[in-house]
Amino acid sequence: MDKLKIATAQFEHKSADKAYNLSVIEKLAQEAAAQGAEVIAFHECSITGYTFARKLDKEQMLAIAELVPDGESTRQLIAIAAQYNIIILAGLFEKDENDNLYKPYICVDGNGLIAKHRKLHPFINPYLTAGQNYTIFEIKGWKCGILICYDNNVIENVRATKLLGADIIFMPHVTMCTPSARPGAGFVDVQLWQNRKNDPTSLRLEFDGMKGRSWLMKWLPARAYDNAVYVVFSNPIGMDDDQLKNGCSMILDPFGDILAECRTFEDSFVITTITHDKLMQAGGYRYINARRPDLYKDILGQEHESAQKVAWLHLNNN
Repeated sequence: MDKLKIATAQFEHKSADKAYNLSVIEKLAQEAAAQGAEVIAFHECSITGYTFARKLDKEQMLAIAELVPDGESTRQLIAIAAQYNIIILAGLFEKDENDNLYKPYICVDGNGLIAKHRKLHPFINPYLTAGQNYTIFEIKGWKCGILICYDNNVIENVRATKLLGADIIFMPHVTMCTPSARPGAGFVDVQLWQNRKNDPTSLRLEFDGMKGRSWLMKWLPARAYDNAVYVVFSNPIGMDDDQLKNGCSMILDPFGDILAECRTFEDSFVITTITHDKLMQAGGYRYINARRPDLYKDILGQEHESAQKVAWLHLNNN
């Protein structure tokens, strides 16, 4: 299929309220399907909620986590996909038969599970186990990959996913509006969200500034451009536990240009149609062909001990 109609969504989830979150997922999926979308992508942990998990012990994590694909949430997601004839991507917490915990993002259609990617760089809870594999799968003739939030910060992950064949990379996040050493970073005042109807301008300035969208624009278009891939970025809007998130769910083409972006404070989605021709027209396609792995294969493959530190988590882990 040369063309594919994709939606990316954003909504304000409720922590640990899977029934509510799935109801919003169903509503948006239904609306997107009615507008012709063949695929809709939601954010990281859109089924379970996310940042609240930093406060949970292992037993509490096991209580919120589910088996995949045999858990109730995955079955419900498949049923929603079947009812509205749309492919759905969403995230949750997972446990296996040995009570190991993971943070996956899954893709389903009406027939069942298409793909599951376990986050390679989880951090929100110390009991989460890191995924060990890249994820490549097919949707309607398109090769796809998944990288979850921090996975995309390590640029080798994006290039590896592209080299394994992905022309679309789904990048679900819960990000922005958190402190770090980066100039301009920080939390956004929750009162601005509560007063958004009376004063949307002040909230939009914070959401679009260096705490949010301006930072995102420093790197997200480059991931698409350098790797000649379509990027489907999904992120929540509103309160995530005690933190405020700014949405900006968007789809970018292989030139790094934004094709569609959510720009309201509401639960919403945008739809765009992607085409194969851009994949080979984009500069990244030529640059990938011009690579000389003989120069750097030993550099990239040398021994290295991974040390992952998330600034805001250390500042605000209470």
